[in-house]
Amino acid sequence: MSTPHHTAYVTAPFRGEGLDTLRGLADVVLDPWIDHQPVRLLDGDALAAKVTEHGADILIVESDFVTGTALYDLPLVALGACRGDPNNIDVAQATAKGIPVLRAPGRNADAVAELAVALLFAVNRGIVPADADVREGQTFRDGTIPYQRYRAWQVAGRTAGLVGLGAVGRALKWRLEGLGMTVLSFDPYAPDATSTLDELLAAADVVSMHAPVTPETTGMIGAEQFARMPEGAVFLNTARAQLHDTDALVAALESGHLGGAGLDHFVGEKLPVDHPLCAMGRVVLTPHIGGATYDTEANHSKVIADGIAELLAGGRPVNLVNPEVLDR
Repeated sequence: MSTPHHTAYVTAPFRGEGLDTLRGLADVVLDPWIDHQPVRLLDGDALAAKVTEHGADILIVESDFVTGTALYDLPLVALGACRGDPNNIDVAQATAKGIPVLRAPGRNADAVAELAVALLFAVNRGIVPADADVREGQTFRDGTIPYQRYRAWQVAGRTAGLVGLGAVGRALKWRLEGLGMTVLSFDPYAPDATSTLDELLAAADVVSMHAPVTPETTGMIGAEQFARMPEGAVFLNTARAQLHDTDALVAALESGHLGGAGLDHFVGEKLPVDHPLCAMGRVVLTPHIGGATYDTEANHSKVIADGIAELLAGGRPVNLVNPEVLDR
């Protein structure tokens, strides 16, 4: 019997070993959304048109909105979402149509963990304003010397608290331990988490958020929780802004209770330039770049391509979101 011919239409950035694997399974039409300027995001109808145009039976996306009905009426043998949570895909509709959906859990864990470390050092050591001093010729700003303005505690010997012990939390844990920190963790779904949230907040010099946004985690860090943190503590959030109360964070920083904050996400993906956080020297703000590495792309490419290979071979990939479609 001849092997069925497959064509994959790929709108995700795809590279490395995973791309080689996919090319061994199918003809690949590579059309990453991120390579378009301005950025191009397709909806379900546009994706259906592209899949039909190229005669594809495999679709792999990252940020496109796989909505509507036209796409799910096509004879797709696999639908890949290059993200940990395939929330841009109508999984229920795909399942109803018998289309296997694959995801890429943990693809950006190392990248986000590295950014959390970068934010910690940037906040604690005043790297951003110190850089500005040099660039502006203000090494001796207001008659002071840099040692007066930028003294800080070393992170070695301090305690960090991780709220959420999933892939990113675990990737950050060993990095902080390698820096000489004691690491506590709170996660009701991780048996090896060390602490309750209250215990963690009371002990941690650095609190770093790594929980998913759910009804139980939305706004979980507010005025009461910031008040429980030690004087001078640093707050990091490289997950989602919905996990904390931003107004309460501003108040805790303005009062001097918190020593600083590093944030990589904002509601609506941007922060108004006149927001109080933008004027705070001990606050470092980045525009949701935690996962923005080529390695993240290589990781999700491998996970998705390996899953498709196993699926086409008659197996049951561990990253299959709807395994029930294989039981029909």
